[in-house]
Amino acid sequence: MAEIIFVGFGGQGIIKSGIITGRGASIFDNKSATMTQSFGPEARGGACSTQLVISDSKVLYPYVETADVLVAMSQAGYDKYEHELSEQGVLLIDEDLVKPKPPRDEIKIFSISATRFAEELGNKIIANVVMLGFFTAVTKLVSKEGMKKAVADSVPSRFVELNLKAFDRGFQHKKL
Repeated sequence: MAEIIFVGFGGQGIIKSGIITGRGASIFDNKSATMTQSFGPEARGGACSTQLVISDSKVLYPYVETADVLVAMSQAGYDKYEHELSEQGVLLIDEDLVKPKPPRDEIKIFSISATRFAEELGNKIIANVVMLGFFTAVTKLVSKEGMKKAVADSVPSRFVELNLKAFDRGFQHKKL
């Protein structure tokens, strides 16, 4: 079982990241997944998070108790949720937006310039998909194929190609 938290601010696609990851795990990798979400009253710019539990068997409790993975795309989200990451957890950050404190315990930090890479691809709104590619490569919690199918199924058809390029850019960053 894996407990995952995605955090950022409204407009970054944080909730969509949870939906795509859950879809990739449950529909395309035949795992069980649950998702909860939280966001402020603001349409854009307010804090938001989504929590997922992914398991090879039935998920009995849908809430994250101690995160195995924290994906932080904003400083405020990191500051609010870092303490919920387990002592052996994995922290993924957008390095241009999040400046982590020195890691505690045995936390492993992986960083990517997701927003900058998205801008280079032509639209910063796909930064979450760059991050999803990176998340997939680092954690291996959902297969690359499952995630790519979930991305393609979750965006308007005219944006599928761009989003798949974004996913691949994030996925390839792990190899660099």
